[in-house]
Amino acid sequence: MAGRALTSLLRPVAGRRLPRELRAHRVGVTARRTLGGLRDPALCKFISRIDGGAPIHRGNRVRLFTDGAEATAAMLGAIAGAEREVLCEAYIFTDDETGHAFRDALSAAAVRGVRVCVLADAWGSLSTGSAFWRGMGAHGIEVRLFHRLFRHLWWQAFRDHRKILVADRRLAFTGGMNIADEYSGSFRSKRAERMRDTHLEVGGSAAVELAAVFAEGWERAGGRPLDPEPAPGRAAGRAAEPAEDGGSRVHVLDSRPDRGHHETASVLATVVALAEERLWLTAGYFAPGRLAVRLITAAATRGVDVRLLLPARTDVPIVRHAGHGWYRRLLKAGVRVFEYRAAILHAKTLVADGTLSIVGSSNLDVRSFRFNAECNVVVLDDGLAGELAAAFERDLTESEEIDLAAWRRRSVFHRAADRVARWLSPLL
Repeated sequence: MAGRALTSLLRPVAGRRLPRELRAHRVGVTARRTLGGLRDPALCKFISRIDGGAPIHRGNRVRLFTDGAEATAAMLGAIAGAEREVLCEAYIFTDDETGHAFRDALSAAAVRGVRVCVLADAWGSLSTGSAFWRGMGAHGIEVRLFHRLFRHLWWQAFRDHRKILVADRRLAFTGGMNIADEYSGSFRSKRAERMRDTHLEVGGSAAVELAAVFAEGWERAGGRPLDPEPAPGRAAGRAAEPAEDGGSRVHVLDSRPDRGHHETASVLATVVALAEERLWLTAGYFAPGRLAVRLITAAATRGVDVRLLLPARTDVPIVRHAGHGWYRRLLKAGVRVFEYRAAILHAKTLVADGTLSIVGSSNLDVRSFRFNAECNVVVLDDGLAGELAAAFERDLTESEEIDLAAWRRRSVFHRAADRVARWLSPLL
């Protein structure tokens, strides 16, 4: 009962059907007819309407991380300060130096009486052996793996791609970072290439909704239901302090199969349609559908400064080729495309018109909008948008801009790979 009470906070409800005028292929027209841009005070109400009545949380304190070591230190600090509950969800939770640091911090919390719940995706964390999970359990940590490979064969296409940490339902973290050395910047093992990622810390009422998002996956994996309202303790970290200047407005945009995917697409389509000056997107995996490309190119055609920051190096080459299959059309429409070369780009962000930011786990690919459980946050705050735009510009200094004339001269083999991967993109 307790778990059901917490997950009842989630919107949209499962199986909801979006009104026709709010569907992704039409919502841009509806938004432009009713709103005066991304700074229109009615935008919050419009987004909430799309997302089935999900609230806009006001007065939150938001902190941006583009450095893995800093994000890791902040998360470990939140775990150390928790008094009642720690909820940790990751697609990848690895048995390496970073995984051990989290394991030790979570174990220490459990030993001092904090309820600690860890949810990892069975496929994403496939390399992590059962001994690692048993060690957590021995210290009182509750561990569940989402859609185990042999117990849930029918559901193997559906993965938990969320990255969430919530301490005492007062302080939360979400974004693109998994729990592994390549994300934290710890490289004693030299196991993998560094990932360039983006993460957010959110202190305030939005943390409660992020706990509810966690509870949805936790219950799906067979976890013991969470209390609807855990006994209050001292606030975790900076969340105890009131946000200055009214704080940030935050909307949690989460999804899983049969809930939230269409709404996520429609919110993104709304932002793209309302952008008037700048639309800068970062995508670690870019294998979009036709509608996404049409919306992005339409924004560039009407004079918006549209830039895409995509990976030059990747751990999934076929997805990169699927994105390449759209470059010619994007470039011809005036979209500027950059490929990041300093590391493997894994971030998923959007910043528009110096006022709206989105940071989360969803890639611009079919899988994120059909098969995965995802979590993103929409933040309306000029300060955060400025920080995210500055990070984007720093990344451009370590990137190469794609030139249309040079792109047309790529090899026959490259063209063939791009075409085949683009055809296969719905399956990737």
